Amino acid sequence: MSRLGKKPIIIPDNVNVSVSDNLIEISGPKGKLSQKIFDNISVAMENRQLLIKNLMPSGERKMRKLFKKTDSLQGLLRTLIINKINGSLNVFEKILEIHGVGYKTEVKDKKLILNVGFNHPVEIDIPETISIEVVHNTILFIRGFDKELLGNLTAKIRSICPPEPYKGKGIRYRGEYVRHKVGKAAIAAQK
Repeated sequence: MSRLGKKPIIIPDNVNVSVSDNLIEISGPKGKLSQKIFDNISVAMENRQLLIKNLMPSGERKMRKLFKKTDSLQGLLRTLIINKINGSLNVFEKILEIHGVGYKTEVKDKKLILNVGFNHPVEIDIPETISIEVVHNTILFIRGFDKELLGNLTAKIRSICPPEPYKGKGIRYRGEYVRHKVGKAAIAAQK
């Protein structure tokens, strides 16, 4: 049983939440966000609290596997709603670092341009709700109030040139540990 999924979500005073059939709309000082409600799960609002309920019957043996799936979706939906509420109040931030000789980046006209060892620069469109600040051509501060969109964009940027284990070149999250491997020349020198 999902213990966290059953806990009510307390809505802050300066956040407005409206629940329709399949959609939850959250608006606050930073912006407006929406979250789709999963199948077999209902969301009700009572006294500035959101209650998430699993609509699957738990008693039938055949349905037990499906019940566990909707049980986990209940907890996921609760976490997504909390992230949207926090995003309407605060701004989330992720920091990426670019390591490598000659690697650099810049922002031009709502496009992120990466020069990371390819024979052409890689361009990525920046969504309206996200801002990117470049420091020293190699450090990216990515900020936005939609945590899901922010995480997807940073993962997309990192996947262009993930850190490789031999020289450590590539794009990585700040504080990410990259395990270094010994190359062939170093192994041959040891023998």
